[in-house]
Amino acid sequence: MTTTTPGIQLKPGEQPRLAAGSWRVDPAHSHASFTARVAGHTVRGRLPLTGKVLITEPIEGSTARLAARTNSVSTGSPVLDRLLTGPGFLDAGAFPEISFRSELLVWVPAGWRAVGRLQVKNIEHELACQLDLDLPGTRPSDPRCIIIIASWVIDSRWVTSQWVPALARRIVMTCSFSLEPDM
Repeated sequence: MTTTTPGIQLKPGEQPRLAAGSWRVDPAHSHASFTARVAGHTVRGRLPLTGKVLITEPIEGSTARLAARTNSVSTGSPVLDRLLTGPGFLDAGAFPEISFRSELLVWVPAGWRAVGRLQVKNIEHELACQLDLDLPGTRPSDPRCIIIIASWVIDSRWVTSQWVPALARRIVMTCSFSLEPDM
């Protein structure tokens, strides 16, 4: 027997998953966060997210597309924001968007995984990420809100072709996106 919480399907002995259908990313409650080490210091930033998710049966046929505007990067430092959106890094003038397009959604013993392509500066990179569902009712601020958190690590060379001596190669990314039924 399947029990359904609004937007979530729960089958006995299975992990929770979104109900089949079309979903949209709520940009007011969705963002991509990054952390990078530069010259021994941690730099953190955010980019707002938009996108769509289509959940199908079987689940492996589901698709998702997330997008972030490169000119919207926010680190809390206007100088650093201009540097990151400039031609040496994200080059927001030439490449206005970073996007992720899923090609496969699967459940493995460690949890949900999405496999797809991350496009940065018009170059696609294969990427797998871990997905965690924040179920309705676990957030007191909005019991109907469904939040998905995706985590991955990207290579800093995907963001800049310049050699930056103190820039670590790994950039940790976390996307937190709130889904609403797309009516």
